[in-house]
Amino acid sequence: MGWSYTCAMTQKRSDTIAETLEGMILDGTFADGERLDETQLAQRFSVSRTPLREALQRLAVSGLVEQQPRRGVFVRQPGPVELLEMFEVMAELEAACARFAAVRISDDALAAMRAANARCQAAVEARDADGYYRENEHFHAILYRQSGNAYLEQECRRLHRRLTPFRRLQLRLRGRLAQSMAEHEAVVAALEKGDAQAASDAIRSHVAVQGEKFHNLMASLRSAAE
Repeated sequence: MGWSYTCAMTQKRSDTIAETLEGMILDGTFADGERLDETQLAQRFSVSRTPLREALQRLAVSGLVEQQPRRGVFVRQPGPVELLEMFEVMAELEAACARFAAVRISDDALAAMRAANARCQAAVEARDADGYYRENEHFHAILYRQSGNAYLEQECRRLHRRLTPFRRLQLRLRGRLAQSMAEHEAVVAALEKGDAQAASDAIRSHVAVQGEKFHNLMASLRSAAE
């Protein structure tokens, strides 16, 4: 029991460190290509190397850092074209999930999605972007699972982790929380009706960052770095 508790606490600490480092990379505190010194970071966060390395591994999965053998860990920011392409693929993968889920989702899963939406709505009313994102992740995880396709679920989770910093950041844009909430409701309504096309279209629109949404995301990245 003690071991499990210690692991849980270490994991929670590493998550907090990862989110802090994520913000520092996005706001330009650490520049693209900069080497992250593990000793200095461990001292900065008053932790041992274990939770710090777990945090850096999480950032490596999301693509914000690159771990180079015998050289260290370096900041890596995706360019606008790469970012747009990843969002395009993410939108299509989630659209496939919704199309499958429309005919496969269970009543319990629909209830869980509605409950996640209720918690998202509470976060919107509290203007809590981070709280909203946590419930948003739960909402999307249910959709991936309810596709009934384990390989598709795995690929969605992999790319979702890669885009996590940017999906979280775009929720801070003015009016985006309420807009995202409305899009969630449209997805659930389509799934309840078993309308595969409507569900697919709704989630694709929700995830895609074409046009103005992408322009606003890139502008927020630039302003954070200034």
